[in-house]
Amino acid sequence: MSREHRLSANRASDEVADYKYQGYCPRTGQQYALPRTALARAVAQGLMAQLQAANPLEGKMYGVLLVQTADRETRVLKAFSGLWQGRSQVAGWVPPIAGREQVALQEARTLDQLATIKDRLLGLQQLPDRKTYARLQDEQARDRTQLNQTHRDRKQTRDRQRQTLAHTLTGAALTEALAALEQASRGDKAELRQFKQQWRDRLTPLETKIQAADAEIAALKQQRRDLSRQLQTEMHAAYRLTNFAGESVALQTLAQRGNLPTGTGDCCAPKLLHAAAQLSLKPLAMAEFWWGPAQSDKQPGEFYGACAERCQPIMGFLLSGLSAQVLASAAIPVGAQHAAPLQPPQTGGIQPGLEITVLYQDPWIIAVDKPAGLLSVPGRYCDRADSVLARLRLTLPQDAFLQPVHRLDQDTSGLLLLALDADTHRQLSQQFAQRQVAKTYQAIVMGQVSNSSGIIDLPLWGDPTQRPRQGVNWQQGKPSQTKFEVLDCEREHTRIAFYPLTGRTHQLRVHAAHPQGLNAPIWGDRLYGQGAPGQRLHLHAQSLQFVHPHRKDAIALNSAVPF
Repeated sequence: MSREHRLSANRASDEVADYKYQGYCPRTGQQYALPRTALARAVAQGLMAQLQAANPLEGKMYGVLLVQTADRETRVLKAFSGLWQGRSQVAGWVPPIAGREQVALQEARTLDQLATIKDRLLGLQQLPDRKTYARLQDEQARDRTQLNQTHRDRKQTRDRQRQTLAHTLTGAALTEALAALEQASRGDKAELRQFKQQWRDRLTPLETKIQAADAEIAALKQQRRDLSRQLQTEMHAAYRLTNFAGESVALQTLAQRGNLPTGTGDCCAPKLLHAAAQLSLKPLAMAEFWWGPAQSDKQPGEFYGACAERCQPIMGFLLSGLSAQVLASAAIPVGAQHAAPLQPPQTGGIQPGLEITVLYQDPWIIAVDKPAGLLSVPGRYCDRADSVLARLRLTLPQDAFLQPVHRLDQDTSGLLLLALDADTHRQLSQQFAQRQVAKTYQAIVMGQVSNSSGIIDLPLWGDPTQRPRQGVNWQQGKPSQTKFEVLDCEREHTRIAFYPLTGRTHQLRVHAAHPQGLNAPIWGDRLYGQGAPGQRLHLHAQSLQFVHPHRKDAIALNSAVPF
């Protein structure tokens, strides 16, 4: 326990919270919460100053927990997520949750195996033969175009010659001349067959190598999944968590309530709460923040809440036993709701000002208007916990089913459809997969668009070395089609209606920006265009039309375009 801070217990616990760690006790169903107060933030900022002096080379999450001893003295516990410079235990910081040492050797071996698999996957995905194959395919396409044009020109010439011969020759002379033209036609066909065979001879060896590489990639990915699952099972069996009710259980017991990813228990919040419970300390307030080089959306000095995948599922157990932190739960009543603003509940990493509006709800489905900047589903890490799914789940009973049927990019606003039971989710997912759902998006793109309407057909592929960017790849890309229509034109911008026929990641953004698409990036697109910091992406999911999976009537949902 750090002895650097001796604080007022009343001040630590009575402040207004700007965020609450909360969850339901898995045994009693009671809801508990622990606040993040201004004092906790101030203590965390003091730790930031120490970290700045230490100048850590890697970015990670850090946390502080204000606790009260049996003598009513207030102290501070501090923790880091994962490892600190390769070490799990560092003097002055809370230790890792007991059990990791039991699987340390297996974890090290598995991580080495996973690293080897990752390197091999990158090598196979970046196989030089792939670039050679793509170059030859382009060359073949050019040569085929030229040959086709040559054959068309020759055919037109022969057709003109036949007409001339029919007027100038008769009898055997005409027959002989026409036979010569037929021979020339057969010569063109033979030339085309020879062309195809020559290119097959050049491309087939490369195709064989690429197919073998793809088969190895699939096998390696399966091996990676199996290794991760095995390590996860062993770690969940070894880790034991303690709460403030005096209960101590294996993480595997909690994992039976839902799938918990590898690394659960290694974040700051579980380490801090577990340590406080084992030392019989009363928690007063807690704060977690990112420090070190920025990573993705993680920014140094920013505060975040409990991560949705690893921490939130076990938060209810860890907080169980706190005496004065019970909150009344809030639930959306079942039944249709229209344009009802859903205030953000106190959940991981809430972003202020991003309200969700419920546009439609019945006993089977719920449709919301997602604001730009909010994730559809939680990300993998603490800083990306806030999402439509995470917020809605906290308004429903703990074991209620809730799953999105499709996704919207974080920067895209508009209609998002979720299912309230597994059968509805299956049926609606099937409609999306079979292209039975009509989707309309509106966007404003940069510059003028030459065609007033059309279809963009560019296959998309996510290069693992360029994540999260998607690119056009004619060899490895998945088929991706988008209908578009110009709605309005101004000097520097064009308003477009998009009708996606497929649903690939970043499909509309790439199809708009790519030179073979509209060659006009969506306004505000920082990934595929030149969006300025703080500027929104001008892309909005405007409407959805589908068949209700239970009532079998047509449902048409609309969201007003905010730009």
